Amino acid sequence: MMLRSAPPSPFGRKVKMAAKILDLTDRIEVVSADLNDPDDSIRQQNPLGKIPALVLDDGTCLYDSRVICEHLDGLAGGGRLFPSGEARMPAIRLQALADGLMDAGILQVYEARYRPEEKRHQPWLDRQREKVERTLAALEADPPAFDGTPDIGHVTLACALGYLDFRFDGKWRESHPRLVAWLDAFAAAVPAYGETAPHD
Repeated sequence: MMLRSAPPSPFGRKVKMAAKILDLTDRIEVVSADLNDPDDSIRQQNPLGKIPALVLDDGTCLYDSRVICEHLDGLAGGGRLFPSGEARMPAIRLQALADGLMDAGILQVYEARYRPEEKRHQPWLDRQREKVERTLAALEADPPAFDGTPDIGHVTLACALGYLDFRFDGKWRESHPRLVAWLDAFAAAVPAYGETAPHD
């Protein structure tokens, strides 16, 4: 299989971390995608032109990270990152929240990266920042339970917090000590977190 991603992408990191946890890295070739290159084949592999995208052996392409991670979990026998029964809904609910946290962070970065300064819309930036602040406040008030065995919600939250470290200088840490402790515990228990650190 071929994973189209990019080193800074938190959604790509989520898939790479899932693959490591599930012992599937030997079945996946990671091929960098350049979203700014109109000739990059990512646009044919995923009509949305977004990463990550996983090209299967038969040429079928899966997207986005939620779909890819669930597919990988199935390849590994199922029920590891996506638990069954009562544990499933909390895991995929946390995944959705953390995916939204990553989206709000990325939208702030893109506003600054792709719009000239005179065209940046501060109310839009404020709206994304407020999403991040509300989400962090909710998670700080009630950090997810973590017993050392990660599910997809834990993986996604770790990637989201890692992205805030990477792109926003870790400013979130100043007022969220319980989340800092949570991430420290996750990183200590899941070596894949450090092994998939983002970079430009």
